[in-house]
Amino acid sequence: MFKLNFIRLIVALLVSLVVLETHAQDAQFSQFYANPLYLNPALAGSSECGRVHLNYRNQWPTLTKAFITYNVSYDQSLPSINSGFGILVMNDRQGDGALGRTSASAFYSYKLKVSEPIVISFGVKAGFYQERLDWDKLVFADQINSATGVISPGSMETPPSSKSISVVDFSAGAVMSYWDMFFVGVAVDHLNEPQMTFYDDPSNKIPMKITAHGGAVVNLSQGTLGNAGGNDFVIQPNILYMQQNKFHQLNLGFYLSRYPFVVGGWFRHNFENPDAVIALVGLTWDNLRFGYSYDVTVSKIGGSSGGAHEISLAWNFCIYKEQKRRRIRAIKSPTF
Repeated sequence: MFKLNFIRLIVALLVSLVVLETHAQDAQFSQFYANPLYLNPALAGSSECGRVHLNYRNQWPTLTKAFITYNVSYDQSLPSINSGFGILVMNDRQGDGALGRTSASAFYSYKLKVSEPIVISFGVKAGFYQERLDWDKLVFADQINSATGVISPGSMETPPSSKSISVVDFSAGAVMSYWDMFFVGVAVDHLNEPQMTFYDDPSNKIPMKITAHGGAVVNLSQGTLGNAGGNDFVIQPNILYMQQNKFHQLNLGFYLSRYPFVVGGWFRHNFENPDAVIALVGLTWDNLRFGYSYDVTVSKIGGSSGGAHEISLAWNFCIYKEQKRRRIRAIKSPTF
């Protein structure tokens, strides 16, 4: 019991440090492609019709609701002008609600057909971020009895004059696909590096985040690249790399699918130390997709953190007849 309380204490302290001294980091998802707008603005409208995505992630659930994130997004292709648009709303809560961030973003993408097999999508994003601090939920060192671990009320730390911040943020990205065989993409978030601080500290900004990702589609049933049908066994090896400030992360994994089922496995490595092994199961039925993944924590925080649970739900649909007459080629990225 004491060990668990100690871990919870450490989490609370980490939240305090994030608020007061360190640079903000973005929330992350294990099911990258089940949250396409968050991954890369160029994926807005990348399907033949419209899509609605719902995502929920609970990271380290045994550590007093350390990180809980959920969002909803909608994107739509516009074949008549080779474009797509989208919107995304996200809420991220840290430290049992001590720190909360809400964002709303709008997306636009343009599809350029370079040649018959090659299509490149360019995308941009404009977002509005609001961050709120619940000072009373923070725990500081002067509140902790080092001998017993008992937390006393009140702290000598000075609260900020304002406990709410609002900023505007911009991002851009590109994705290239070659038939349905493979794709590569890159996204740069927080191009303007907006200042996010509750104190007068101009150096405390949201650092620029660079994401590079790519994958291939291997038809195991036919022994070919791409050309995958609904009854074929398909494996999709994928790689994803992220860098934000001094934080680096590499994700290696694969998806194995045969309609209507998909399973996947990933290893997430943060360079300084291994982070997690991820297992995924998914189901596609008609225009609906459901995915569940679990992160097995292998970092120093250990299994007592409870890993991470993540759920995704998506609905694909067409809303106007033009899409049936003129189709925009979908980017064959994974769906989870």
